[in-house]
Amino acid sequence: MPAFPAMATCSAQIHFTMTASRRHSRLDRLLIEAEHALATSFIAQPAARRANPAASTPDGALEDAQRRHAAGLMRVNHVGEVCAQALYFGQAAVASDAATRTQLLEAAAEETDHLAWCGQRLRELDSRPSLLNPLWYAGSYAIGLAAGLRGDGWNLGFVVETERQVEAHLDQHLHALPGTDARSRAIVQAMKADEARHADHAQAAGARILPAPIQRAMRVASGLMKAVAYRV
Repeated sequence: MPAFPAMATCSAQIHFTMTASRRHSRLDRLLIEAEHALATSFIAQPAARRANPAASTPDGALEDAQRRHAAGLMRVNHVGEVCAQALYFGQAAVASDAATRTQLLEAAAEETDHLAWCGQRLRELDSRPSLLNPLWYAGSYAIGLAAGLRGDGWNLGFVVETERQVEAHLDQHLHALPGTDARSRAIVQAMKADEARHADHAQAAGARILPAPIQRAMRVASGLMKAVAYRV
């Protein structure tokens, strides 16, 4: 299927297309969104702008059970990046402020790096991404649209809460990964630093604090996703 490699490269650069000076018709935007959804859902390792943080890290010895566990955790992280892409693009699609839209799309571009790194590590662990990636993407995109329609303050607040929860879950993975899996650990550490920075930027841009029930609902949904993605 020769179209997919090209789509992978396009997915990494699509935020530039969407913020280009010329105006896009509704059909143009629909096609751009559809292309991004397909690339994110079906390409495990898109083109990354930054080098893999584990590139110079040797691959430690893993027993079969450890390898399966590490693969399950990295599959969860890969799904998290699929969801992040969908959330950011859904939010950006309805953001009323150009600066907010640009910030969301720039963060999405960095999340594409995470997607690539996790995809590469899954392949090294002789595993695969979640079979439910199209479902994860569709659900997260709908949530992103809903958050964006509440206004830019709530939009950015959703970014802050999402990234804080992701940062916490990545910290858990740093403790849960096998001690000899230095390559996965290097990737997770780099991802965690990026997520914290995204949250800080959104906070500085005027994010509103989400109500406690929404924060709890987000944690419940995230827990369900992690439990399923670890296995499927």
